[in-house]
Amino acid sequence: MTRFEVGERDFLLDGRPVRLLSGALHYFRVHEEQWGHRLAMLRAMGLNCVETYVPWNLHEPRPGEFRDPEALGRFLDAAQAAGLWAIVRPGPYICAEWENGGLPQWLTGPLGRRVRTRDVAYLRAVDRWFGRLLPQVVARQCTQAAGPGGPGGGPVLMVQAENEYGSYGSDGAYLAWLVDRLRAHGVRVPLCTSDGPEEHMLSGGSVPGVLATVNFGSGAREALAALRRHRADGPLMCMEFWCGWFAHWGRAPAPRSARDAAAALREILECGASVNVYMAHGGTSFGGWAGANRSGELHDGALQATVTSYDYGAPVDERGRPTEKFWRFREVLAEWAQGPLPPVPEPLPVLAAPARAVLGEWAPAGEVMAALGGAEVEAGGPATFEELGVDRGMVRYRLAVPGPRARYPLRVRGLRDRAVVSVDGVPGPVVDAEDALLGEVAGPASVEVWVGSLGRVNYGPRLAESKGIVGGVLHERQFVHGVRSRGLRLDALEEAGALAKVPFRAAARRRRGPVAGAPPAITLSSPPLGLLPRRATDRAPRPLPPRGPGRPPTPTTAARCRPRAAPARGRTGRAAARRTDSAPGRTR
Repeated sequence: MTRFEVGERDFLLDGRPVRLLSGALHYFRVHEEQWGHRLAMLRAMGLNCVETYVPWNLHEPRPGEFRDPEALGRFLDAAQAAGLWAIVRPGPYICAEWENGGLPQWLTGPLGRRVRTRDVAYLRAVDRWFGRLLPQVVARQCTQAAGPGGPGGGPVLMVQAENEYGSYGSDGAYLAWLVDRLRAHGVRVPLCTSDGPEEHMLSGGSVPGVLATVNFGSGAREALAALRRHRADGPLMCMEFWCGWFAHWGRAPAPRSARDAAAALREILECGASVNVYMAHGGTSFGGWAGANRSGELHDGALQATVTSYDYGAPVDERGRPTEKFWRFREVLAEWAQGPLPPVPEPLPVLAAPARAVLGEWAPAGEVMAALGGAEVEAGGPATFEELGVDRGMVRYRLAVPGPRARYPLRVRGLRDRAVVSVDGVPGPVVDAEDALLGEVAGPASVEVWVGSLGRVNYGPRLAESKGIVGGVLHERQFVHGVRSRGLRLDALEEAGALAKVPFRAAARRRRGPVAGAPPAITLSSPPLGLLPRRATDRAPRPLPPRGPGRPPTPTTAARCRPRAAPARGRTGRAAARRTDSAPGRTR
């Protein structure tokens, strides 16, 4: 059992000053079989701690239906085996470029803007979730004595309450309630908050008596000085040092040189602060869980879908390999290590040669919808994803344009995603504008609009907004009524035996000889939705394509410099524009 405390100027481990050199690694973005390797890579880079978020919606996809919340406990055990301490950030909101910021769709749909507030229904759901999740954390606290609840002396040093709340709201009573419930559920290690280093963010997101930390990508002296103005006492810590950035479909990722990132990391450490490198290893957003953002300084512009890769320009890349940034970070961190760093692990095995995939079977999207979709609902207007119980997936809208009437513009209002259109079985345009023109249509006509989710917004004021068509369908000046809506959840394809219900057909093979130099083929049967080919004779629209137990040595506190005041070089918070010094700030 270990005692970890927040002192007046330092973190204290059994009474001795300690510097947290942490790295973000999300267990849910890395295959469990690879946890040990990735954690060893962090240790070899010179880190003594790992940090992870916890996505609520992944573990409770429907109310009261929990899916493997014990994964967090297994990850924390793996961290301890790798010789790392741990920081846990359970939310309930996490951002993380993750679908809906980790909040379940079934919760945000009916509550809308009342999430992340003191709304009674929201608080009740959070408390139930914490009651299911937090035993994984409580049993692995460093202060936990050995007993029936766990082995004792676990790796967890600190737990975060909410996440960057100052960028969203100012409900201090809500934050105080979260702190109270974390304590009530048995969390005894220190708690913390994290926010951008701006006055309104720190004042809106902090809790009296709880450690405040800041998030930024550069300008450590200015950011830490802002934190010190906000809190005269307590250790300095950058909870998210953004060493890279994420990417949206159709847009090039923001580069950050290894030299520049290493210099920014050194500046943080020279100021005597602890740090959490975000991300140390990014991994992959599997299964349609990558979220989306809104463009613009106020995050209320066009929808931007986040790519599947969460490589993030991290020092350990998506495949687990060390990058130039890894080696430069290792050089910096070695100066604050106690003794030599561990050797870098050997890379995990990969395919010896390229391989090409050949689809052996296929099915039209209409037949997949018929076999696995939910009930079709008819109403005066289109139903949203939330009304159909769809989080990740697609919705098919069917409507009839009355007639006879001449050709008039047909458009959708409030389209939040990407749509494929067909009129009388003839494929039409693919659109993704909020006010989208579908073409000119004469009546009578039968129209199908297939809308595939581009991801739910994970940051900003439009968090928890509805998906699908939230306005209506207009033919010239009239709304078209009598819309039939049917949804298909992506996890319906993931459920055991689900695809056995779909009438797949043998894929047509072209009569061609072998291609010289082609890689060996792998035949896939029962392909997942999104990979389904389509014949020209099929009237059903094709699915939407995707867019675009050792303990570490205790380090001593190094000589530190006090953060000094400096002229502002521009915003450093998430709501700010990107810097021009190649160190990006949050622009979600």
